[in-house]
Amino acid sequence: MQSSGWQPANSMPSRLAMSSPDPRQQEWRIQMVERNIGLPVKAFVIAIVFYYLFLSRWMTDLSPGPRGVALEEVTRQFALEAVRFLFLVYAGLNIGVGLILKAMREIPAPVVQWVIFANALIDGLFLGAMIVITGGLESSLYWLYLLLIIRNSASVTATVPQVMLNLLMPLFYSAAVVVDGWILERDSEPLPDLGQPFMLRLLLLLAVAVWCYGLQLLVDKHVQRLEELRELALRREQLEVSGRLAAEIAHQLKNPLAIINNAAFTLQRTVKEGKTITQQIQIIREEVDRSDRIITELMGYARLVEGKVERLDVKEELERAIEQVFPPAVKYEIQIHRDYAPALPNLLAQRDHLAQALVNLMTNAREAMNGRGNLWITASYGDGYSVVITITDDGPGIPPEHLSKIFEPYFTTRDRGTGLGLAIVKHNAELYGGKVSVESELGKGTRFVLEFPARTLMTLRR
Repeated sequence: MQSSGWQPANSMPSRLAMSSPDPRQQEWRIQMVERNIGLPVKAFVIAIVFYYLFLSRWMTDLSPGPRGVALEEVTRQFALEAVRFLFLVYAGLNIGVGLILKAMREIPAPVVQWVIFANALIDGLFLGAMIVITGGLESSLYWLYLLLIIRNSASVTATVPQVMLNLLMPLFYSAAVVVDGWILERDSEPLPDLGQPFMLRLLLLLAVAVWCYGLQLLVDKHVQRLEELRELALRREQLEVSGRLAAEIAHQLKNPLAIINNAAFTLQRTVKEGKTITQQIQIIREEVDRSDRIITELMGYARLVEGKVERLDVKEELERAIEQVFPPAVKYEIQIHRDYAPALPNLLAQRDHLAQALVNLMTNAREAMNGRGNLWITASYGDGYSVVITITDDGPGIPPEHLSKIFEPYFTTRDRGTGLGLAIVKHNAELYGGKVSVESELGKGTRFVLEFPARTLMTLRR
């Protein structure tokens, strides 16, 4: 199955909305509840109903029924044919659903999920019809609505579809009782007292729906917390290993550079043969110093052991980066336009890593515009519940021949740049399973796009 078709309920309060359903967990639930359990049980029920509708005299003995309902022969025959036809339609639809569930691994996940949703609606409607012909308020089939609500809660994990389904079940039952009462009234039979028994049954359905949702919400939050703790521990361990390795490599590189620099310095003091040799030695020393600065910067970046992986609020981190790059004390003539989607998921990362990526991109935009222009910063949902951050400026743009090189280490178009800024942005994004891309047009501006999976294990570059 592919990615889930049900999106998180952004309009609901965060404490009442369940987290984004995991596609694999959703597939497992549908397989267990709907296919492995639901299909055999439904086949058994359909067989029993088929026997009573087509092979027994149960439907033909409705006049007079247990409650004294006297149907005319024509009316009884029409009702019997209508019920049989609806049953055959219901059975045919369930056969189609069964075939889809058998081949669910080859069918896109959104299709399977909406089929399950529609099938649950049909089950509720069919059960209501059966309650009408089996006694209405007195029908024992009422208790099957409780099972349907539990089934819906188990197989439909998305917030809005589950709540909608489980609120429709009491509505279907109410409609069945009302239709049954209307039939009794048409038959000039005294209506039973529907008040207290009906309200008790209705409240029980609503209570079970709320209880199932609340229980699933608690379990979901607990599982989410355990997964986050496991992911945090794994990321910390991976970052420590990566940091120690990078620091050791940088340290090993600095030792020979120091020896070369000392030797060049001694040689420069002793050689008296002219400016040419002295100038060449000076070039060696300058390049050694430049390499030393780059390695020192890498060592500072490689001190990952000191970092702390935590849950980061995307909007807060964006605002913190804006304040750092555009401090209020400095009057930049740059208009910042913000557009943040509501209820964005938190990112599990080190704050310095995300801040470094955001600050580098905003600093690039500020310098490209020479402190004057417009900057658009957005944060929104991407595919698979990812978080997409875009930083767009209306600066001069990037030449097309440079676009494929700007993320390469040490590539820079500035005299004083080290060429590591955008390379670090790319490294930090990929460190957490994300990616960065750029779009630019000369004279119109540049747009950087950062995409981070909300929940994915960090990947180590080999």
